[in-house]
Amino acid sequence: MQKSSKQALYRILDANLDRAREGLRVVEEWCRFGLENAELSNQCKQMRQELAVWHADDLRAARNTPADPGIALSHQNESIRTDIKSVLQANFCRIQEALRVLEEYGKVYNSEMGNVIKQMRYQVYALESSLVSQNRLDRLKHASLYLVTMPVENLFAKVEAALQGGVSLVQYREKDRDDSHRVSIASQLCQLCHKYEALFLVNDRVDIALAVGADGVHLGQQDLPVAVARSLLGEHHIIGQSSTNPDELQKALEAGADYVGVGPVYATPTKPGKAAAGLEYVRYAAAKSSVPWYAIGSVDADNLQEVIGAGASRVAVVRSLMMAENPTVVAQSMRSLLETATHKKLF
Repeated sequence: MQKSSKQALYRILDANLDRAREGLRVVEEWCRFGLENAELSNQCKQMRQELAVWHADDLRAARNTPADPGIALSHQNESIRTDIKSVLQANFCRIQEALRVLEEYGKVYNSEMGNVIKQMRYQVYALESSLVSQNRLDRLKHASLYLVTMPVENLFAKVEAALQGGVSLVQYREKDRDDSHRVSIASQLCQLCHKYEALFLVNDRVDIALAVGADGVHLGQQDLPVAVARSLLGEHHIIGQSSTNPDELQKALEAGADYVGVGPVYATPTKPGKAAAGLEYVRYAAAKSSVPWYAIGSVDADNLQEVIGAGASRVAVVRSLMMAENPTVVAQSMRSLLETATHKKLF
C-alpha cells in the first residue's frame, strides 16, 4: 500500500473510532442516569473498551485535524435536538454509520478488526431495540393517567386537551368502523400522542398497531392470547390485558402482560352486561400484581379518591375525559390526586 493511501486509511479509522466511541458514551449516559439500567450501561461500556483496543497509536498519529475538510461541514439538523429520543436516535445513527465504515476499512487494516466490528454492529442493533423497550416500560411505569378513547365528533381535540392536562398513555378503541377508517384515525392519534411524548396503544388489533407505529396493544379476554401478540409484535412493544377477577389477573401475569386493567370498578356502559368487580378487586390487585395495573370502569373525578383509597395509583378513564367539557382541567385534577397519593406511599 502506498504511503499516502495508508495515511488516508489510518485517518479514516481514527476518525470513525472516535465517532463510534463518542456516540456510545452518549447512549451510555442515558442508560446509566436516565434509565438507571446497569446492564444496558455496561453493554455500552464494554463496546467502548473493545473499540479502544483497536485505537492504536499509529492510527492516532495519523490524525491531521487542521487539514480535515470535514470539520467545516455540517447539517442544520445536527444543531437541533427536541428531546431525549432525538438525542438517542441521532447517536445510534452515528454509531452504526461509524461501525460500518470501520468494518469495511478495517478489513484492509486487519482482517480480525473487520470481523470484530461486524459483530459489534449487530450488538448495537440489539442494544437500540432493548433501549426502545426499556424506555417504553419506564414510561409505562410512570404513566398514572390512561385515556381510552370512544367515538366522538371532536376526537382529536378531546385527546389533545387530555394530553395537555397530563394524560401520558392513550388507547384507541373503536369497534364498529372499517379498517381503513381505523388505520387513518390510529395513525393520526399516534402522531398526536408522540408529539406530547405519550405512549399510544391500539385496542385488540396488532396489525393496526404495527401499521401505524404504535407503542403496543391492549387485549381483552376474548382477543389474541398475549403470547401470540408478543410473537407478532416482538419483545419491544407494550402488551396490556383486561382482567375482571383474581384468576384473570394471575393468567395475565403468567402470560407476560406488561400491565393489567383491573375492573370494571363500577358498572359502566362501556362494558354493558358486565358486573362491577368493585373496590375489593382493586385491593386484591394492589396486593398481588407484580406489573403496573390500572383501575378502570366509570372512574371519574368524583370517585377517584375512593379508588385511590383502595390502593390504586393508576387509573384508566373513558367518559370522564372524552365527555368532559374541559378535558384539560379534569385531567390535571385527576393526575394531581394520583401523584399526591403516589408521593404519600413513597414517604
